[in-house]
Amino acid sequence: MIRREIPSFKLVETELSYSFLDIGPLSKGHSVIIPKYHAQKMHELPEEYLADALPVARKVALALGCEDYNVLQNNGRLAQQEVDHVHFHVIPKPNAEEGLIIGWPSKKADMGELKKLHEELVAKL
Repeated sequence: MIRREIPSFKLVETELSYSFLDIGPLSKGHSVIIPKYHAQKMHELPEEYLADALPVARKVALALGCEDYNVLQNNGRLAQQEVDHVHFHVIPKPNAEEGLIIGWPSKKADMGELKKLHEELVAKL
């Protein structure tokens, strides 16, 4: 799409990002933002591309004028990634039936385990 080999309905293009309307939308206005750097997963993407993508997503969300919406980015097959290139979805949520529909199977955290994990992560950050 970036090389114009696949047709798309372009919305916003910057030096680092390209956005367009999704051809399999979950709701009217469902859009995609793709970095112009090839990386399969978000952690493989240089920071300047990440820093560019969310302002583009914001512009698209504002242009859509939707009050409720999701910004979605998946990494890996188990996480529902189907295209092996980092991309962000802006998905308007006009009502309960349209847009992204997800479950959130949260669990009660063990505070001791959470504290240990926190210490491990802080040491790595």
